[in-house]
Amino acid sequence: MTQSLTIRRPDDWHLHLRDGAMLRAVLPETARHFARAIIMPNLVPPVVTSADAAAYRDRIMDAMPEGADFTPLMTLYLTEDTDPDDLAAAHDSGLITSVKLYPAGATTNSASGVKDFDKVRPVLERMAEIGCPLCVHGEVTDREIDIFDREAVFIDRVLDPIRRTTPGLRVIMEHITTRNGADYVASAPEDLGATITVQHLMFDRNDMLVGGMRPHYYCLPILKRREHREALLAAATSGDPRYFLGTDSAPHPTHAKEAECCAAGCFTAPIALSCLAHVFEEAGALDKLEGFASLHGPAFYGLPVNDDTITLSKGDALEIPKTLPAGDHTVTVFDPGLPLNWRVA
Repeated sequence: MTQSLTIRRPDDWHLHLRDGAMLRAVLPETARHFARAIIMPNLVPPVVTSADAAAYRDRIMDAMPEGADFTPLMTLYLTEDTDPDDLAAAHDSGLITSVKLYPAGATTNSASGVKDFDKVRPVLERMAEIGCPLCVHGEVTDREIDIFDREAVFIDRVLDPIRRTTPGLRVIMEHITTRNGADYVASAPEDLGATITVQHLMFDRNDMLVGGMRPHYYCLPILKRREHREALLAAATSGDPRYFLGTDSAPHPTHAKEAECCAAGCFTAPIALSCLAHVFEEAGALDKLEGFASLHGPAFYGLPVNDDTITLSKGDALEIPKTLPAGDHTVTVFDPGLPLNWRVA
């Protein structure tokens, strides 16, 4: 039985660091294990210009723990007013790695997102020309569409038309949650990839809802049926390089998660790799973990694989802190509700 696994140091291709006290609280949890991360731009106000991205990167670097070896990969928040020239200059200089598309109202701090997709076509065409990838929150926001169907409808109504009318655009479907999403990626050319989160590999909507609502399992896109979780697990453990890790670790103050109308997001950064090792071992696919966590993402983004390694070891159950201090508040660490025996040595 495998008791130790050494892999190239992984990257997180979808991460929320927030700002201020929360940034300082959660950044060490990612920098401890991951070499790089795609940093989400949905602050208030959002990161929409190159100047915004540079300022946010400076705040991240200022909050970096002493001795940490971590590179934030910055993104711009796509709006209907995004300046293609500013975007292109930011990408050409290496300031940003990608651009994030939020349908307006789809998730936390997405009010400034896109309502009319025709208005962003010139920007998308420019991105295809310069090779700047588009990260997509793939859900429609129409109230008449059931929340459990919004990813599938987005693929048909929005994503597929965008890809057909913008040849050459590299797209990452972030945090896919359905068999529809996994199958769409599997049937597409190599210019389409997808990230998958820890919680969507581990749990389905029964885990969140049966016996009472568990607010710390509530995220967007929401957990789906078991059949969808099983499809995601099959994709993640398949060895297909178009699927890779994006934790979507999304911290909120504990009081916001446990409110009457709770915030969406799971703060998984401290235990993400322990959870992944557990999931891949259960699936008999530990040999596929390095590809999913460390190799496929850099290949899709055209970046080098990390030179250094980490070692995961199996032993006594990991002691998981319930909360971490975050300024005047706390942030609750995601609790998988089962023993985690893998840890980063």
